[in-house]
Amino acid sequence: MKRVLISGANGALGSITTQYFLDKGYAVIAIVSDINSRSHLPEHPNLEIAAVDLREEKATATLITELVTRNNKIDGALLLAGGFAAGGLESISGDAIQEQLQLNFMTAFHVARPVFSHFLLNGSGRLVLIGARPALLPSAGKDMMAYALSKSLLFNFAEQLNATAKGKDITATVLVPSTIDTPANRKSMPDADAAKWVDPVKLAAIMEWLFSAPADVLRETVLKVYNNA
Repeated sequence: MKRVLISGANGALGSITTQYFLDKGYAVIAIVSDINSRSHLPEHPNLEIAAVDLREEKATATLITELVTRNNKIDGALLLAGGFAAGGLESISGDAIQEQLQLNFMTAFHVARPVFSHFLLNGSGRLVLIGARPALLPSAGKDMMAYALSKSLLFNFAEQLNATAKGKDITATVLVPSTIDTPANRKSMPDADAAKWVDPVKLAAIMEWLFSAPADVLRETVLKVYNNA
């Protein structure tokens, strides 16, 4: 049985992805910010829940070490924690940028560093990061500047990880959704055509496919999951 770690597991995408991987027969380690904040997660014999503030590097590294020791091997990590903030040049501040960097980059980095070291020791592993279209198209990020800047680092980070693991069965993949169809997005954009957005179940299915044999040949992969948004 393959074992995957999912950060941000209690979020809209994270909870759906957790359920999807459990349904596909994986063992899942769900990382949440608070052990009591598991309302969207199921009761399941193959689900382990762990809590940590992913913005805290030492605490996160300690947790990952404990999880690796307890489970012996982790086959993949889906780094889904993050957050959004709007604001262009006139309204954002340095503090706003720092906050988005903490939410969208550092939460991924703090997990990826020890997990990727584990992959290198084992010779295999799959890491998935969630990018954003405004990070690829800077002009589209002018009204969400801090968010776009923080997400842009993930692409560079993935390239560096892939270079580090070159020649091994280890990959870092970036998924780039347009707008994910979540209750929060429907509430904040009531007049938008949600049919053009990305179904989170399909995102979860793409992530699970990355663990399949046909996906073994992929390297340095950036997948644009835009639908028609």
